[in-house]
Amino acid sequence: MSQPVIFSSATPNIGLPLLSSGQAQKEFFINQALGILDALHRNTVSASQPAPPATADEGACLRVTAPATGAWAGCEDHIAIRIGEDWHFVAPREGMRLLDSGADQTLFYAAGWQSAEAPPVPAAGTVIDSEARATLSQLIQALRTLAILGPVAG
Repeated sequence: MSQPVIFSSATPNIGLPLLSSGQAQKEFFINQALGILDALHRNTVSASQPAPPATADEGACLRVTAPATGAWAGCEDHIAIRIGEDWHFVAPREGMRLLDSGADQTLFYAAGWQSAEAPPVPAAGTVIDSEARATLSQLIQALRTLAILGPVAG
């Protein structure tokens, strides 16, 4: 696992480095914290994948899936952020929400990343209520538009 720096003192929620009294190279710690905040402020990852991309821009933000490999080995479920030509990992916290823009899907962390699955659109039954079916179809589409439900599987 590639970790640019292990901070002796960090914030409890997203691990921002904290300065200590008389610390040398304060600009490094502040720049590291700003890089993490900049990547996470939108609550969006560009993709979810098990290995780092061949090339990544500064500030790239991706979710690490299992089985993580290469520079991401051992960082399953973490958010990988490209800072200073290396990967920095932020551990997920209970209640964290992300938009995976590559999958157009909202993810929620509760003992692991979870996403809502779209229910099937009603198509059968003994009593056909076309208004109810139309309303359910519109509701499912609205939830997909908001990226709460992912696209139709298959």
